[in-house]
Amino acid sequence: MKNMSEHAQQQEAEPASSCDVPVTAAEVLLEGHRATRDRVARSILDHGPSSAADLANRLGLTAAAVRRHLDGLAATGLVESHEQRVYGSRGRGRPARLFALTDAGRDAFYQAYDQLAADALRWIADSVGGGKAGEEAVAAFARARFGKQAEKYLEALRLAAAGERPEALAQALSADGYAATVRRVPSAAAQAPAGAQLCQHHCPVAHIAEQFPQLCEAETEVFSQLLGTHVQRLATIAHGDGVCTTYVPASGAASSSARRPSGRGSDALPAAGTSTEDSASAR
Repeated sequence: MKNMSEHAQQQEAEPASSCDVPVTAAEVLLEGHRATRDRVARSILDHGPSSAADLANRLGLTAAAVRRHLDGLAATGLVESHEQRVYGSRGRGRPARLFALTDAGRDAFYQAYDQLAADALRWIADSVGGGKAGEEAVAAFARARFGKQAEKYLEALRLAAAGERPEALAQALSADGYAATVRRVPSAAAQAPAGAQLCQHHCPVAHIAEQFPQLCEAETEVFSQLLGTHVQRLATIAHGDGVCTTYVPASGAASSSARRPSGRGSDALPAAGTSTEDSASAR
């Protein structure tokens, strides 16, 4: 990660020193403060919008200490806050505030790991001769990666009612740092149940997906398999949109139960790259 203190230096004056390490007690304290601030920002990047209490629990800090670091990050334009949306009945008191990285905050993180991942995928493509074969090799890797990730989500979806699977998937994605939410969309037909828009406000692989769209395509296939219906990707962060948005039709979400990834018996998911309808006709 590029040290976030490079941005803070514009706001904080540092004592001049020819050494690369702190040499006074004041400098030691200053460096420790910046390191903790970096940890706070990194936790938001990894887990999506977070409250001060969430950050305190994850980092083993007091809520008061976290708020001081959040104030500093906000003052330098690296984080912004908004009130947490509350669904259903709301208890007493004001909703918690959630803190998210701004575009400047995201840019402050060192992206060398992105370059490493891009080089690895490019090597996979080149190792089979590039061209169409290379694209298919990258797609196979992406399906395997997201298929393995989907196995963690399967139990959560099995426990959810058919109409609540988008919300269950959003919760599972949020636990992995995708900051996912669901918005119900009324159907055009009168009295028809509402569909859902699954929104991912953070994408850990957005920079790589810009170069390798197979990652987004494989993720969409996995969503379709987990939810038991054909879903439609409407927007992606990798293509410059603010949020990754996937439409889940109501009828499909309730018509088919989530099934285990392929290779696990008669209730296996359809093979990656096939629709649920193709799989049904094959059986």
